[in-house]
Amino acid sequence: MDHSKHNHHHSHHHSHGEAKKTTATPEDAHSCCSVHGNKKGNKPLPIANKELIYTCPMHPEIRQKGPGSCPICGMALEPEEVQLEEVENPELKDFTRRLWVSAGLSIPLLLLAMSDLIPGQPVQHSMPFWVYAGLQLILASPVVLWGGFPFFQRGWESIKNKNLNMFTLIALGTGVAYGYSVFATFFPSLFPEDLKVHAGFVPLYFEAAAVITALVLVGQVLELRARSQTGNAIKALLGLVPKTAKKVLDNGLEEEISIEDIQLGDLLRVRPGEKVPVDGEVIEGKSSLDESMITGEPIPVEKEVGSPVTGATINGTGTFLMKATRVGSDTLLSQIVKMVSQAQRSRAPIQKLADTVSSYFVPAVVLIAIATAIVWSIWGPEPAFTYAILNSVAVLIIACPCALGLATPMSIMVGTGKGATNGVLIKNAEALEVLEKIDTLVVDKTGTLTVGIPKLSKIYTKNNFSEDQVLSFSASIESVSEHPLARAILEEAKERQVSLKQVEDFDSITGMGLFGRIDGHDILVGNKKLLEKHGVDATEAIKEAEELQKTGNGVMFISIDGVLAGTLAVSDPIKETTKDAISYFHEKGIQVIMLTGDNKHTAKAIADKIGIDKFEADVLPDRKSEVIKSLQNEGRRVAMAGDGINDAPALAQSNVGIAMGTGTDVAIESAGVTLVKGDLMGIVKAHKLSQQTMKNIRQNLFFAFFYNALGVPLAAGLLYPFMGLLLSPMFASLAMSLSSVSVIGNALRLRSGKL
Repeated sequence: MDHSKHNHHHSHHHSHGEAKKTTATPEDAHSCCSVHGNKKGNKPLPIANKELIYTCPMHPEIRQKGPGSCPICGMALEPEEVQLEEVENPELKDFTRRLWVSAGLSIPLLLLAMSDLIPGQPVQHSMPFWVYAGLQLILASPVVLWGGFPFFQRGWESIKNKNLNMFTLIALGTGVAYGYSVFATFFPSLFPEDLKVHAGFVPLYFEAAAVITALVLVGQVLELRARSQTGNAIKALLGLVPKTAKKVLDNGLEEEISIEDIQLGDLLRVRPGEKVPVDGEVIEGKSSLDESMITGEPIPVEKEVGSPVTGATINGTGTFLMKATRVGSDTLLSQIVKMVSQAQRSRAPIQKLADTVSSYFVPAVVLIAIATAIVWSIWGPEPAFTYAILNSVAVLIIACPCALGLATPMSIMVGTGKGATNGVLIKNAEALEVLEKIDTLVVDKTGTLTVGIPKLSKIYTKNNFSEDQVLSFSASIESVSEHPLARAILEEAKERQVSLKQVEDFDSITGMGLFGRIDGHDILVGNKKLLEKHGVDATEAIKEAEELQKTGNGVMFISIDGVLAGTLAVSDPIKETTKDAISYFHEKGIQVIMLTGDNKHTAKAIADKIGIDKFEADVLPDRKSEVIKSLQNEGRRVAMAGDGINDAPALAQSNVGIAMGTGTDVAIESAGVTLVKGDLMGIVKAHKLSQQTMKNIRQNLFFAFFYNALGVPLAAGLLYPFMGLLLSPMFASLAMSLSSVSVIGNALRLRSGKL
């Protein structure tokens, strides 16, 4: 392979291409603005078609400005970013034109060549050889030399780059058939008598060369058309974005502005049935939104003041005013589109197998074709030379490994696109492949199995303190804390209209609780360890606490000036979908392990309630990755589902991390899979998607391997001595084209699978 050429490809186009990554280096800065729109005004500049970065679906490392073909596999490059407006595929247009001309010339040529099969006096016998041969030469030359020119061009490139590919074989096959026929047309006298067929004609293969070219063009056109459908899922997502929005001006009037002109902090009015223009939050009014286009969940979601709303979701019956919090390329939908386009071009490990086979395959086929020619010309029946040419051409044509190259990328493209429309975002092809093989799923309790919004379910008072006192002191101290349970206490205080007090000397003691001074009183809020450490006697409350924990409540103690003042019970309701999801994993033989910071009693109560196999209680966030490591040391393949913020190390440690998005940030670095809506059914969908996609890839690979394994010996004539079976080069090219199209057709079937 000519590395200098290859590297030129890289260096030449890098600055533009790399601008796509989230971090742009200084030299990227200018190109980032020129290609992808100026960041400040957030308005993309008009992109001329030639400015688009094109890349190869099989070899993503090949990138260049404008269309072209891949120097490694010869395939047409595709635009790196899917455009909503149909970008006309120049190659499809060119190949379609070549196909019509080639077909128009090949049909009369075929009829002329096959005329000796028509009963009665064959046409060709009524004309001299030079007329018969000349007519064929005139009809075949434009087809082979002009119609097949791209194949010769890419075939030559492949030899020059030492990257033999399908075009090497097609160019050799058609070249040999055509070259031999031209020679036979001009020098028929040089051929021995026993080679000549009836009426002393030398056999010609113009029709084989022309029909092969036309059939390969048919295959290429069908393939290019089908490949354009693999981006349909992203196109559908891009099509969701409304074109305009209603901006509310300072004087209260509204004006309609283009979606690109929305700035951060703009106030926008959304009326019933309209689409939300960008991500933001509701600041006035309430409504329910259909978010199914992003989460895949059909149930409308209620929104009120303070609720986040996502661009492109559809408003129900209410009207509301929203403030734009993310615009342009920062919106959730833009992130999804970007993530999907990157995933579609990533390579699955299984692809290495196909690549390795392909790299040995083409040279092997050329050797087999040469061997076929030699064997037939020495030991074949008369006219031996004719058989030698026909069979070696058939070998070259049928063995084209294009179906093999397409098998994986096509399924990955369709699979990741399908995931996106179902709220399952795949970071790369590898994540899909690994996810299919997992045998252990580790889940975080809070927010994954449970709703993640704890509620205060009970207050027990001790030593003559009142409920309001206990609530006021604990809420005051929790108002300074970040603890998830703090919210439950604060919500309850708000509901009961208990006033909060000033906290001094606040201290958070990791894994135990909080200390603070309020109105001169020392207040402790936390677990048993905290009270023991400060010598507070809590024996009478511990029994009660254990009972509460057995029913799945979290318990906090509060002491005022060293005296136990009460117990607070907080529960986090279990999500409705959790049980169904757990039973799905059990059916698939996947063990579910729950990690929680709760104590054993609470954890057991929840595990029993939802039927989980194993749980680990009292797990601090930083120990999660150790738990996963020890499971991996037992030889388990572990998927970890967590919320992506404090679970980043655990997600990164697992074989595949699943970030339970809450619909805010989808580009979570440490996760291979991100769910737009974080619940276990999302993991079920992701697992089903990985199974369907990998099954599809295996069908494609089997089909491509099986087909080549069967086709090559048949074309070489191995069955001829036993059954008299030979494969005509024209059938070989038809079969080759159909194999590629059927691989793509099979990949597109993924779109209809149920998740």
